Amino acid sequence: MQVLWMVMSTFLFSTMGVCIKYASDSFNTAEIVFYRGLMGMVILWALSSSQGVSLKTKHPLMHVWRSAVGVTSMGCWFYALTQIPLASAMTLNYMSSLWIAVIMLAGAAWTLRPSYQGQRQALNIPLVITIAIGFAGVVLMLQPSFAKDQTAPALIGLSSGLLSALAYMQLGALARIGEPESRTVFYFGLGSALMGLGGMVFMGVSDWPGWQQALWLLPIGVLAAGGQITLTKAYSSAKTRKGTLVAANLQYSGIVFASLYSIFLFGDHLGTAGWTGMVLITFCGIAASIFRARGATQPAPAPASAPGTDMPSSNH
Repeated sequence: MQVLWMVMSTFLFSTMGVCIKYASDSFNTAEIVFYRGLMGMVILWALSSSQGVSLKTKHPLMHVWRSAVGVTSMGCWFYALTQIPLASAMTLNYMSSLWIAVIMLAGAAWTLRPSYQGQRQALNIPLVITIAIGFAGVVLMLQPSFAKDQTAPALIGLSSGLLSALAYMQLGALARIGEPESRTVFYFGLGSALMGLGGMVFMGVSDWPGWQQALWLLPIGVLAAGGQITLTKAYSSAKTRKGTLVAANLQYSGIVFASLYSIFLFGDHLGTAGWTGMVLITFCGIAASIFRARGATQPAPAPASAPGTDMPSSNH
């Protein structure tokens, strides 16, 4: 069931991306973030109540920091979705695994300074090579975006992956102090609603497009909640280190779903360089997870961040 839950999760998140692209015809990014957060709060409140989980927390500042980083990542990803092909935006968001590897290697490099007095960490050369190839894939994939003067949206999409990596690390900290996943996701929804509302002050409020177009907002929240729940089930059913690694790498199946949507729904043409870049990023992301799982510079593999996701690694 672990494989089924993870594939279902990536399918739901990819489908959410489709709804965001359609909703963006009538609503700006801040509005979409607001409504996604609002619906997420309602769904997680109902889920927490049914499970008997209290939403009261003793660690509000940690939730504030986690939500601030996670919602910013989600906002960047949502904006990229509205400006560049779905498959490209999805791939950039899934780069959190590579970004985590970069952060880990930077920490290891810091210990190699002559003046450093603590325990030194050896650099993982295969991981360094993997990261270099992965970012070469980014350059290849984004060449069409640079050619079409979409540099800014592409770079914003790239930053969503970095912020997702930082949000994942904060999620790990919340898990270690015993915060229930449903509580963490509820506060993420609250943060999304508040930051989306704040964004609307600057970006404005769109004219009401009518219920037919506004209905695209409903599945965004429902699909995000469904994706988070199935993501949690996938990781909770992983009883071993190997199972966790399998779950983390299966998240990249979301790129396959996004690519199919890009081709058949939106008629996107990424070209040979674009598709090659996506393949490189995917394989390097998987390789980075494997190298980390083998104990290069961190004892356990970190799951890739799924795309506006949060249980346990989603920022969607």
